[in-house]
Amino acid sequence: MNKLVLNGRHRLFATSSLAGIAVLAAAVPNIAIAQTADPETIEEEVSRSQADSGEGAIVVTGSRIRRDEFSAAEPITVITSKEMTQAGFNSTADALQSNSVTAGASQINNYYGGFVTDGGVGANTLGLRGLGPNRTLVLLNGRRLAPGGTRGSVLAADLNVLPNAIVDRIEVLEAGASSVYGSDAVAGVVNIITDNNLRGLQFEASGTLPEVGAGSSYRLAGSFGFEADRLSVIGSLEYFKRNPISRNDVDFFNCPIGGFLSGEGTAFGSGDYIDPATGEPACFSLDNGGVTINTIGVSTRTSPDRLTGVLGSYNRLVPDASNTGPFTPGYTGVDYYTRDTYDPEQEEEYLVTPAEILTGYLSANYELDALGNAEAYVEVLATRRKSSYYLYRQLALDYPIYLNPDFTPTGRDNPLVPDQFKNSVIAFPNETTGDGYLGVRAFIGYGLTEGRQQVDYVRAGGGLRGDFFLPDWRYDFYAGKSWNDGTYELESFLIDRIAASLDVVENTDGSISCASAAINANCVAAPPLNADTVGGNLPQEYKDWILVNTVGQTRFRETTFAFNVDGPIFALPGGDAALAVGLEYRKQSINDTPDANSINGNLLGLTAATPTIGSDNVKEIYGELYLPLLADMPFAYELSINGSARYTDYDSYGSDTTYKIGGLWSPFRGVSFRGSYGTSYRAPALAEQFLGSTSGFISAGSDPCDSDGFPADPADYNTNQQIIAANCAAVGIDVATFTQNSGITVLRRGGAETGLSAETSTNWSVGAVVQPPLPSSVGSLSLSLDYFDIKVKNGVADLAGGTILNRCYSETNFDPNSGFCSFVDRDANDILTVTSSYVNLATDIVKGFEFNGRYARDIGSGQLTLNAKVTKYTEQSSKLFPEEYLTDANGAYFAPDWVGSFDALYAIGKVTLRYGLDWIDGDKDATYEYYAFDETTGMVDEALEQSYRDNYKFDVKDYFTHTISGAVAINEDLELTVGVRNLTDKMPPKVTAAVTTIGNAPLYSGYDYVGRTFFANITAGF
Repeated sequence: MNKLVLNGRHRLFATSSLAGIAVLAAAVPNIAIAQTADPETIEEEVSRSQADSGEGAIVVTGSRIRRDEFSAAEPITVITSKEMTQAGFNSTADALQSNSVTAGASQINNYYGGFVTDGGVGANTLGLRGLGPNRTLVLLNGRRLAPGGTRGSVLAADLNVLPNAIVDRIEVLEAGASSVYGSDAVAGVVNIITDNNLRGLQFEASGTLPEVGAGSSYRLAGSFGFEADRLSVIGSLEYFKRNPISRNDVDFFNCPIGGFLSGEGTAFGSGDYIDPATGEPACFSLDNGGVTINTIGVSTRTSPDRLTGVLGSYNRLVPDASNTGPFTPGYTGVDYYTRDTYDPEQEEEYLVTPAEILTGYLSANYELDALGNAEAYVEVLATRRKSSYYLYRQLALDYPIYLNPDFTPTGRDNPLVPDQFKNSVIAFPNETTGDGYLGVRAFIGYGLTEGRQQVDYVRAGGGLRGDFFLPDWRYDFYAGKSWNDGTYELESFLIDRIAASLDVVENTDGSISCASAAINANCVAAPPLNADTVGGNLPQEYKDWILVNTVGQTRFRETTFAFNVDGPIFALPGGDAALAVGLEYRKQSINDTPDANSINGNLLGLTAATPTIGSDNVKEIYGELYLPLLADMPFAYELSINGSARYTDYDSYGSDTTYKIGGLWSPFRGVSFRGSYGTSYRAPALAEQFLGSTSGFISAGSDPCDSDGFPADPADYNTNQQIIAANCAAVGIDVATFTQNSGITVLRRGGAETGLSAETSTNWSVGAVVQPPLPSSVGSLSLSLDYFDIKVKNGVADLAGGTILNRCYSETNFDPNSGFCSFVDRDANDILTVTSSYVNLATDIVKGFEFNGRYARDIGSGQLTLNAKVTKYTEQSSKLFPEEYLTDANGAYFAPDWVGSFDALYAIGKVTLRYGLDWIDGDKDATYEYYAFDETTGMVDEALEQSYRDNYKFDVKDYFTHTISGAVAINEDLELTVGVRNLTDKMPPKVTAAVTTIGNAPLYSGYDYVGRTFFANITAGF
């Protein structure tokens, strides 16, 4: 599988919109509301749904204190279930990963089927402000969702577990809240709140259908709610299924090319190899999308060229019956571009992975009439997710040649190898050739293999809440536990079986059998090296012998105990001061046990892993104080301060104290100013501490010594290329001629054994809200503008394999055994292995502005509502070490500096019409400057930047998608919604395949790879 790292340096050669959903505005003081109703209705609905917070009071996300009004010192986006439906999202996960919630930050979604990702294939996670899902806290009804998924790197909540059918709304706080909720609320908090007011039965059916004809999804759900005396119960049961989309289902991916340029501004692909048969850039070449198949690698020999017939020297050959000799009969020579690299079956890999999810949710409250009018409550969430993916596999069969150490024949023969290749030796013995030298490597297109996951996730909790001893005080005691049990399977080639199959003897009857047959009775000998074998026509019994289904198990547990009390403490001119104090204890444990073949390193050319086992616990004490200083006074319509502090004590990383203070000042009605400043302390997650060594792969072209990374003339080398060439020469490699033929293995592991420490951060924001009192004939207007600044110090991250390689071979004081090079192993065959562990990086900084606007007025017999949200990043920078300069990715294609959402709704009678727009800013310069930036000098290498402009297309245009929908309330209990997402069938931009791409599209979650999609939803109540 491919190795993917998000939220780190993207290295060269590394291989609603909800305001579209909804209205994002500052509709009431101090809050950004994604809602079509008037502010008073919003506040009333929110208040009614806060049944757990005490009569007549509400709790705003980001605080633990009950308030009489929906206000806060920081912007909060509220998204209702109806708005998600109108925007065409068939799950809460899809809505949360939309651009207007994520503000353009990269997310792990359903496009990552062939990559090693945190949580495993099929998991969907959420990270705000580009700081990653491990720094974003996801809550369900104010209680944290434990991490979910498969494999050892279970870091964050899996959005697939959310109970879509019973969701009432989502509140998103894009500001740090570690002192309120705990260490992982660095970038923000997302609180999914269920419908506490449902009474009766409600059924829902929804579906989506992409225009390409594949990838349909549907959801069927039933919800209920009832009251009986002192008991109230609410629950839901739903079934969701998403069918896959293969790459060959979408025309946009039919012919990926390298996309290289022949000079700045030249045509896309003008620098590619031109297929002589078409006169166009070659599709599926090794530059993009292709993999060597139907080909053998041998020691250099004379052979006719495949295309011209001219004799030449070749070390790559393809079967060709027309060549009858005398030079290499049965084969012709090929080069990098003329070998076979395309099998139609490979395009059946999934572009969008399938999923099948069953979700049940139940909550119940019972009034005890005791213990302070206490209410006992329980909540249970249970899900089962089944997902899968296809992976096209190249099988490299290494036929051994038996020689003495002085390269003289041993007298032992390999009957699988034709006579003309028995003098071929291309590498030292390896893991499959045993004691034989690598004589011939057959690059075989094996076909598709399948991976599957099943994840069972349960969260059960309950407690008591009631009146405390003090007047108007409330207490809440909660205990909960989460279980995540995952099984992941993958069809894999086993090294020991392939090695045994290649170690053969010829029997007296001319048949061939495994040399180990006496002790390995099931062993099937490898097929002889011939055109059928090279062409992938392998005997079924041999395929059944070498390919097995490997199975791993993941167990993640989280236990939580919490006690909170809050209430008024004294009167102030602006109202009652309030205090909340509490205790919390959490314990987490992980036990990931991969298949034994993975643990033993017995998987050929595929990700492998060792067990991840560890646990940690944290004890916390917190307090929050709300001081409404003034109200209804000249130049002080409202003046309030809110402060919180938390003492955190981790078993693994010791203790620290975090705090936050915020304030709101409204000099007069309609104008407010707000601001906050807070700190956080985050101990590394279990996976970051204890991840067992996990292997992934990056492309052979990521080897800094590969000749493809250098101009033909050494005189044209830039400064960095000169340094790399000298360092490669120091290990015996000539960059002018060297070609890396093997993929690069990246081993990723936890950092507990290498001194990993906790990270700290600061988060501050200032903003203003304007809501002028306007005549009803003009309408209502709400505007807000906020500035945010987040700085993470000592941040925990795992270095990308490409980053390590580049830093190793770019060192001016090169030492192949120290510094970054100590993580790099280059064996006798020049096969590279890079070991990366979680480390503490020096700094991550994110800064920017966020604007929300809402305007509504009556037009004719209906109401028009306009909403907009725009995020402008001013900095998205990082550095690895203190002595380096910050590298700013702001504006690059994977870190856009402008992201916007807009929608317009017109409601008349029982009908609501909606238009939505999502916008991601384009990039003309930032990506080139990013890759040419020198961290050691703080300068952009202008010559290197120009070289990139001359050879690579990294500039992208602004990206817009449009959504339209219509909803009609057929009667009081029946509503139908239909619409189209991506109305104009907009495809992603095309870039050169020198970075991670799907086809020629950059792999970035902000783009839609599927195209125009139709959706419908029907809801019926009884």
